[in-house]
Parts: sequence; structure tokens; C-alpha cells
Amino acid sequence: MILVVAEQRDGTLNRATLETIAAAQKLAGDAPIKAVVLGQSAGTVAQDLATAVSEVLLVEHPALGAYTPDAFTAAVQQVVASVKPVYVLLPHTYQTRDFAPMVAVRMGASLITDVVGINGTGSSATFVRPMFQGKLSAEVRPQGDGPRCVTIQIGAFRADAVKRGTAAPVSPLTVDIDASTIRQKAEAPFKEAKQAVDLGQAERIVAVGRGIKSQENIAIAEKLAAAMSAAAISAATASTPEPRTAALIGEPVWPGLSAVEACAAAIVSSVARFSLPSRCSAMTRITAPSRLREGA
Repeated sequence: MILVVAEQRDGTLNRATLETIAAAQKLAGDAPIKAVVLGQSAGTVAQDLATAVSEVLLVEHPALGAYTPDAFTAAVQQVVASVKPVYVLLPHTYQTRDFAPMVAVRMGASLITDVVGINGTGSSATFVRPMFQGKLSAEVRPQGDGPRCVTIQIGAFRADAVKRGTAAPVSPLTVDIDASTIRQKAEAPFKEAKQAVDLGQAERIVAVGRGIKSQENIAIAEKLAAAMSAAAISAATASTPEPRTAALIGEPVWPGLSAVEACAAAIVSSVARFSLPSRCSAMTRITAPSRLREGA
């Protein structure tokens, strides 16, 4: 059995959870897949996942209302001990990075992070993960008989590839979390961008850098982003008084489609020079001014 640890905040499911379920379906073969939803009032999220897995475990507790690594580690550890999965899959988010290593240590389990590919099914499966800042890819297999923890890199699997069926049961599961053991105080969640542009959740990205030259030219990129239903971002430069940071340095971003102005010339000339898919070229013709259309 494979257990997927869903991630939600304030009743909204993180799309990376669906990508993780897609990875679990590739890994499972004929094995059942269960999802566990942690929170204080997370019943709606549990119902949303019910058609994608064989069972949803709903763990609600006041200590899980706001994320803390101690509370989430205690909850996941108790759930794993109860259902005894072969694999525990989690989306490779900032939250998972924070508490997954603690979960693995507490359970004496192996942990493979940043997985971008899966070969085979069941206990004989191997996992592909980048190494040396993405310069190499390693194919690894976890060791040991206990549960194996695996984190799935955002964008490595498609959320729309999840196979759905009839709604599975949602089963409440009780955990015991001692408030005195929680050493952290919850604060506002980290955001990658000043203007709340979450690239981890973006299907399409339009990005510009120093080549945009001036603040008024950003409007061109924003029009293109609007036509593509994309996230528009700009790098921190002296010419943009309200910079928006795209992502942490070295943080992989895997959009389905992106148009990037590469700090060499204004987006007016750069987008025209890119070899973009036909659907992107068509959108630039519709949205952008005539000088942008030249050579598109």
C-alpha cells in the first residue's frame, strides 16, 4: 500500500498533492493508494481527493490547524504506524522539506527527495532524482524493510494525469498530539514573491529581467501573461522599483509552458526571436503590439 501525505492550507489543496498522487499511481501497480489529510477542519479537501485514491484518511486536531514540524511529524508517524504503508509519498514543497527528514528519522525509514521519475512498480521500483544542482541524474532504490519516504518534485508529474473513479470512503483517524511537545510557534507561511506569485503552482510562466529596460515595458509582458493565463514575474533590477523574485536560486520550476526574456534585450525583440510553440506564438500575435509581432 502507498500512502500519500496531502498538503492543504486553510481548506485549499496544494496542487502538488495531485502530482504526487499521479506519481503514486505510476508506482503502485495493483497496490492500493491511500491519502491522508492533516488539518483542523479539512473535510472538504478530503472529499476532493476521494475519487483519486482508494481511501482518504482524515486527521483533524487543533494542533494541526497551523503547520508546525513537531505536530505534523507526530501525526504522520502515528498514521504510518496505523496503516503500515510500503511507501510514503509527499510533494516536495517547503513544508515537506521541513518535516519529512524528521519523519524518516523517527520511523527509521529511508528518504529519497526531489524525485522526478519512477521506473518500475512496487518494492522493486527505482527513483530518478537530480544531483549536483541538476547536472546529473541518479537512479536510486531505497534500502530497508520499513516504510520508504519519497518526495516528488513539483512539475515532474502532471496533476491532470491523475486517474479518477468513484468516490472512496473518507475515514476519520484519531492521533494523540501533546501540545507540550510542540516547540515551534506558527508564523505566516513563506511566500516566494513579494506580490504572491507562486511559481510552484503556475502552469505557465512569463518572465522578464534587465532586458525589459524600464518599468513601463513590463506591461507588454503582463499582456502576454494575461493571454496565456500565465504568472508574470520580473527579476529584481534597478529599473523596476517593485521587483518580484521568481524563485530561490537553484529552485527548480517546471511550468508546462514558459516564455522567458533573458536579460539581453528588451522583451520586444526577445520574444520575437524565441522559438516558441505555435500556441504561444499565436497568443503573442493577438496580445502584443505590432512591433512584438514582427518575426513571431
